[in-house]
Amino acid sequence: MILNAIIGAVVTVLSSFAIGPLAPILGGSVAGYLQRREGLSVGALSGVIASLPLVLLVLFAGAFFLFVPDQMLAGVGLFVVGAVFVVTLLLSALLGALGGYLGVYVRSEITH
Repeated sequence: MILNAIIGAVVTVLSSFAIGPLAPILGGSVAGYLQRREGLSVGALSGVIASLPLVLLVLFAGAFFLFVPDQMLAGVGLFVVGAVFVVTLLLSALLGALGGYLGVYVRSEITH
């Protein structure tokens, strides 16, 4: 399951330059197709793994707000960065799960 999720995450990252926010659906569908069952979980895991490089961006943005002289502005900035990260992670997991479901469905239709 982990290997298929990693393959789906790689597909997500590589295709994100071409199809943008729909990339988790493609990566999740590849993972679900390879998994043959449990498409929702492997697709969601694929989306989460694909979002891990976003952690570096969040850390960079958070470090920027540490040097803002106004503490209130820094707190709001850190909150916004954290909220965007959580929403992006959840959206990627949900779209990956949708793709995983579709991948299992396509696999079952092809084999029958």
